[in-house]
Amino acid sequence: MPERSTPAWWRWLVLSGVVVALDLATKAWMSSAFRPGEVQAVLPFFNLVLVYNSGAAFSFLAGESGWQRWFFTVVAVAISAFIVAMLRRGAKDRLLALGLALILGGALGNLYDRVSLGHVVDFVQLHALGWYFPAFNVADSSITLGVGLLIWDSLFGHGARGAARADLSAAPEEKP
Repeated sequence: MPERSTPAWWRWLVLSGVVVALDLATKAWMSSAFRPGEVQAVLPFFNLVLVYNSGAAFSFLAGESGWQRWFFTVVAVAISAFIVAMLRRGAKDRLLALGLALILGGALGNLYDRVSLGHVVDFVQLHALGWYFPAFNVADSSITLGVGLLIWDSLFGHGARGAARADLSAAPEEKP
């Protein structure tokens, strides 16, 4: 089966920009419609709640004195630059490029919050049987989906096929 070529690298940046715009728009809406900590039940397992996260995923390091803001800012800038470089050099296939573009958009959405507000705005809360998953946002969802696509690609997509070819070419020839 012939490989499909990926669109020009800058087109993936457009997708990242759409993720950033959607993320910032939903955060702005939540910030104007809710007070911090205010909860609105939407479904039996889904709430909208406005929370501010000064840490990373699952509020990791949120209780620190403030240094984490700049640490996570530097990490997000470095990851974003690396992803742009990967896209510019040409991702191997669409699934890989899509995953990278989603991660980039999410990273930039949360980076904007971290730099401009000093925290990330989260508002989606899932829960069941008294257990509450930490609140998250569109950027977090985009990053999670992007990472999932990268894992899928490495296991079943182009990345897995490339690794299998490398293993075959590295295997020594058997002699009778």
